[in-house]
Amino acid sequence: MKIIPQIYQNDKRIFSTVSTFFKKYRVASVLKAANAYKAKGIPVISIFFYLFSLIFDNRSMYMDILTGKNEKDFAKDTVYRFMKSININWIQFTTLLAGRIIDDSIEHLTDNDRVNVLIIDDTTFERSRSKKVELLSKIYDHAKKQYKFGFRLLTLGWSDGNTFLPVNGCLLSTKNSKNRINEAAEVDKRTVGYARRKLAQTKATKVMLELLEAAKKAAIPASHVLFDTWFCSPSSLIAVKNIGYDVVAMAKKTSKVHYLYNGKMQPLTKIFRENRKRRGRSRYLLSVEVTIVKDEQSIPARIVYVRNRNKRSEYLALITTDMKLTEEEVIRIYGKRWEIEVFFKVCKSYLKLSKECRSLSYDAMTAHTAIVFTRYMLLSVENRKYADDRTLGQMFYLLVDEMADITWIQAIHMLMEVFIATIKDKLSLTSKQLDQLLEAFIMAVPENLVENLPISA
Repeated sequence: MKIIPQIYQNDKRIFSTVSTFFKKYRVASVLKAANAYKAKGIPVISIFFYLFSLIFDNRSMYMDILTGKNEKDFAKDTVYRFMKSININWIQFTTLLAGRIIDDSIEHLTDNDRVNVLIIDDTTFERSRSKKVELLSKIYDHAKKQYKFGFRLLTLGWSDGNTFLPVNGCLLSTKNSKNRINEAAEVDKRTVGYARRKLAQTKATKVMLELLEAAKKAAIPASHVLFDTWFCSPSSLIAVKNIGYDVVAMAKKTSKVHYLYNGKMQPLTKIFRENRKRRGRSRYLLSVEVTIVKDEQSIPARIVYVRNRNKRSEYLALITTDMKLTEEEVIRIYGKRWEIEVFFKVCKSYLKLSKECRSLSYDAMTAHTAIVFTRYMLLSVENRKYADDRTLGQMFYLLVDEMADITWIQAIHMLMEVFIATIKDKLSLTSKQLDQLLEAFIMAVPENLVENLPISA
């Protein structure tokens, strides 16, 4: 009897997993809805499936062609034309696909009281080895405290407390032309390509609102938006509230941002000094109700001060526009924000974010980012499938309790870790904690998928 090599069996299982994912969520129809369809020749889904699967084959397209393992019916120029298309709306593609996954596989696994959230954050998308990349800019890496060449990948994600899905994102260049190394290519102003180039040169806080509008239009089920101090300004808080979401965010401890409290506009640091703190081992230090005022608009908000039990003179301030939330719920909900940090780590370490695509085209880099987002969606779905017994069928759905949401104690533990990893103008997880979260996520993903994911960071 012929012995089938184990590597062949792994490849076969991976191909089956990817094929099932594409069929179940009708990826071909989502591509078509995003204006990705063939004019003639090769179907778009075939090219997308090929690019999607390269990571699991542990080789690049170049090596695939060089070794003669490329048995596809299309040449590399076909792939390049697809990647550089100025007509495909990649924000719409990832948003619609995430919405379909949530509706079909996740939302029915939890009850209606579960707080689903949208999370906004950014990470560096490095292109340091090339100075001819379209819209390349000089960006500051807050984690490493140095300037680099590349982009800021602004990402909007969704979470129910157990599963994180990237919804959409934008590779941000810079609004300041002095920090832009290269300008945008000339494209038809009626195309999506022109719109995304214009968006890339827009201020991050405005792009955030565009991404939220896209999620709202696609009916992504979420009630709150989470972000850190970078996006937390009175204008942003009011704008997000006007879209229809409440905010839970880390407030800036600065004298430049003021809130209306006791009839006076005051910074949160002064509000903290003027109030009596809760004594003993209280779960939070202080909670006050304020009014956010900007350009003749105002909304009520609550600021919750959380103590650093290791150093009583230090504190964090969380702000929410949802006045119905208790202080404990504010802390617990904000704890879900850390899932996007794990997402960035997985994308960079395992899914070759920014390393796989060496094209100079801004369109190609945007397409590459959407493909990486889709890969992570597959991993998240498989993670949930293996961790949640309720995905096994109706009997398990009726008899097994739903997966627990993040607990208050987990959230407060994460906030305590933030004190250790605080930098001047941005808060981040410690490397040790991030590695632990990454390891927990990877351990939950099926073995056959992890074995074929290269470690690239």
